[in-house]
Amino acid sequence: MVRMQVNQSVPLNEDVFDAIERVKNEKNAVILAHYYQDPDIQDLADHLGDSLKLAQLAQKSQADVILFCGVHFMAETAKILNPTRTVIIPDLNAGCSLADSCPAPMLKAYKAQHPDHMVVSYINCSAGVKALSDVICTSSNAEKIIGAIPEDKKILFTPDQHLGRYLMEKTGRDMKLWQGSCIVHEIFSEREILALKQKHPQADLIAHPECAQAILKHADHVGSTTSLLQYAAVTDTQELIVATEEGILHQMQKGAPNKTFIQAPTQEGCACNVCPHMRLNTLEKIYQALVTLEPAIEMEETLRLRAALPLERMLQITAGEDVDWSTP
Repeated sequence: MVRMQVNQSVPLNEDVFDAIERVKNEKNAVILAHYYQDPDIQDLADHLGDSLKLAQLAQKSQADVILFCGVHFMAETAKILNPTRTVIIPDLNAGCSLADSCPAPMLKAYKAQHPDHMVVSYINCSAGVKALSDVICTSSNAEKIIGAIPEDKKILFTPDQHLGRYLMEKTGRDMKLWQGSCIVHEIFSEREILALKQKHPQADLIAHPECAQAILKHADHVGSTTSLLQYAAVTDTQELIVATEEGILHQMQKGAPNKTFIQAPTQEGCACNVCPHMRLNTLEKIYQALVTLEPAIEMEETLRLRAALPLERMLQITAGEDVDWSTP
């Protein structure tokens, strides 16, 4: 549930960056931004990272208002973990094709038909899907999460089929895969990437595990957003072809200014793979959201508590703690 936004324009005599900073301080707000945001938004954010890291950072801040520059499920995750804070998002229409590919009612029906399956959901899903899940994972801790599931339990992995298939190969665990995918990672072209590698024979291909298997099999490094950034910074390779949303190249270039980063081409042959949902957020909308504190993310407490449980299990497993799987 959200409250809709009333348009508020930046004053004509004020720079948009200054206006955002002013209102942010007035509202005691913290600005969080995902790596897939426009570079200007990345640079003005108080914290930059993936969705879970940002939600956890928000927990540690003293801010009354959390402005999440990302997509809807990320703001929902922040609200689940920060129920007493006001959580706002610059554009309500900033959705997610991957989260949309697994509607909660469809997952609920599947669970009713397959009560013997445990549901492991990638964090890129709605609060409703989280509430139906047994445990959540991220691309960085997914192997550890899968390893913590009792061997005698059947697993349904949602919503990303490509990440699920990659995890099956890495862990040897058989899983039923929900047939969802991310539009950004789905349209990289194996043929175009191989042609690009011929032009840059010394370049490493690095890819997010949301990419299709046809892409991952050629990759020199597969990893989460954070893992890709770390690899780009430490590798001796001076040229890297990057198969994920191009917003990450801004941080890669800042971390390794002497290296060359090349966006992996799509099936259209262009290096133009941006997330249309992420890019709905703009500086002007950030200002508007801070002024009006809208659109604000709200949810029923019963839903929030149920969605928080699998997130808490994930954090326990990641910390090396034992998990009680008996809680419904």
